[in-house]
Amino acid sequence: MIDLASPDCPPLESLRRLSVEATQNASSAMCRWTGTRIHLSLDEVREVPLENVSAEMEIGDDLLTMVVVRSTGELGAEIILMFDETSSRKLAACLLGRVPDDCAEWDELETSALTETGNILACAYLNVMAQLIGSDLLPSPPLLMRDYGASVIQQALMAQAMECDRVLICRTTFQQDGEQLDWRVLFIPTEVTRRHLENAFRSNP
Repeated sequence: MIDLASPDCPPLESLRRLSVEATQNASSAMCRWTGTRIHLSLDEVREVPLENVSAEMEIGDDLLTMVVVRSTGELGAEIILMFDETSSRKLAACLLGRVPDDCAEWDELETSALTETGNILACAYLNVMAQLIGSDLLPSPPLLMRDYGASVIQQALMAQAMECDRVLICRTTFQQDGEQLDWRVLFIPTEVTRRHLENAFRSNP
């Protein structure tokens, strides 16, 4: 077993284990919110060259519904919850006790249900990070976007692009009652946040 406080612990392994804890926290929050058995699984934590993010994460030019939450202050991060159109409709219908209707215009209640889902997930991730580093990570109001996936990812990485040419990506997928869902979560810390997390592991045995 790797000692997270050891200087020999690979930084990505430290962050992977932290992401596992954050994912478990988010799973519990999603179960309470939806009233169903939602399981989040961490697929990977890795560094990716900025110019290859969309291709390596298999994010194309399809129209997606996304909820974007940013942590405010010096320690920044992006949490992006992504759905295809059908999945976003199903989630909104589930939360509101409706029958999904892919043809109807989005109404205020559906939009509110999705943004609150993104907010709950983001807070679950940020709370775990905040406990580790001993500093508040406050979420911004969730932003609902319907746009082409690659375009949104490029916007989310603008802050990281000013600091380095590689980005740390934590990718998570979902299951509901054993069925794979076409939902994805990306947790993208800035370089400053990443360094704080790595230092916190080394200084807190």
